[in-house]
Amino acid sequence: MGETRRRALKIVIQITCQLLWVAGLVVGLSGMYLLLNYRHNGIFFTHTYIILPACLALASATLLLASGGLGIWVSLRKSALLQGVFVYLLVVVFCLEATAAALAYVNAGKVDSELAPFSSVFQRYTGRCQDPYSDAVDATQKELQCCGIYDYRDWLATPWFNHSGRGSVPHSCCNYTYHTCNGTLELPGLLYPKVYTHTHTPALALCGDPKGCQVKLEEALLFVLHLIIWSSLAVALVETVGFVSVAQLMRDQPLLEYGILDREYGILDREYGILDREWA
Repeated sequence: MGETRRRALKIVIQITCQLLWVAGLVVGLSGMYLLLNYRHNGIFFTHTYIILPACLALASATLLLASGGLGIWVSLRKSALLQGVFVYLLVVVFCLEATAAALAYVNAGKVDSELAPFSSVFQRYTGRCQDPYSDAVDATQKELQCCGIYDYRDWLATPWFNHSGRGSVPHSCCNYTYHTCNGTLELPGLLYPKVYTHTHTPALALCGDPKGCQVKLEEALLFVLHLIIWSSLAVALVETVGFVSVAQLMRDQPLLEYGILDREYGILDREYGILDREWA
């Protein structure tokens, strides 16, 4: 193998390792986002296995960062051991990413069923402090800037609305840009979501296609699940380039260690032959 070609392969490996670092950051952030989303909105989910792609994504992100550092080291040193460890890590990462992508694909088709308890959580809203259902609903409406399951009218069928007798929705439905909002239904334009198509007067009813909390949470989950899937495909492509580059470096590499061992064994054979003659 020419020195120019070897130098070019090392540059390719260095670029590949930098791409592995970028992919590791993307995969890690997507997994962290899914875990944080489940932590804040876990009460709306039916099962906990939806976080499995996030756990695998975080594990693969850690190995991707380690593989990138090891690959840079491989490009600077001529070591068959380091090259073998680098390839082994890439294989492990490929298995983790493939499993995470498969689980993310399966869970993406079950988002609707996973959010089945959404309506029941709203029905259990009490408005009291330190109530897990009330805290989860208020936090979700503030974070996603939404009101109700599909829109603010969903609150009209809740026990909290009927028992309170105030004719208003929770204060978490208020758009933070309107400081005078108190949740009254007389001014629905002050509530989330803020969507206007023909007017900018907040006293009028909402127009357009507003999205409720369930739809927004579904979109957020689908986004991060699809991000895990597509990032896994990108990682597989980058790893393929790394496999080919390292294989080219390992091919036709002289096995100097075996030559040294042969010479050592030859010296030992001669010594043992001398000893045999002395004993004889």
